[in-house]
Amino acid sequence: MSKEYRNPLPTVDIIIELSDDTGGIVLPDGIVLIERKNPPYGWALPGGFVDYGESLEAAAVREAKEETSLDVDLKCQLHAYSAPNRDPRFHTVTVVFVATATGTPVACDDAANVGIFTEDNLPKKIAFDHADILRDYFRWKREGWVVFG
Repeated sequence: MSKEYRNPLPTVDIIIELSDDTGGIVLPDGIVLIERKNPPYGWALPGGFVDYGESLEAAAVREAKEETSLDVDLKCQLHAYSAPNRDPRFHTVTVVFVATATGTPVACDDAANVGIFTEDNLPKKIAFDHADILRDYFRWKREGWVVFG
């Protein structure tokens, strides 16, 4: 008798800080969010599923490009999020990266719109657990090392 295993799906999400050509941040504490074209609707961090044979880092760079047209420079991993209900469609585990990019983001792929937001002007409808991730990110920016969870 064989046992069927069900595993969470690996994903990545990218917090993109825009900088000018000299490396200065364009909008202090501003980050790029996409408005999702497909359910679940709302604003979200750029991101998506890791393809078979692909590293987390390669998936983050690819997803950022596919959804925002930006070439990103990954700076660090922020944290992994694994709550079984974080995605209403199925159980996913995401690794969140912080990255920088230059240029103007353009909504591509499954992004209906793109915007630059700060902690003070985040949209009301944020998909998945991305409001929690953003809260952790802005706390990390203010305080440095953060104990998650």
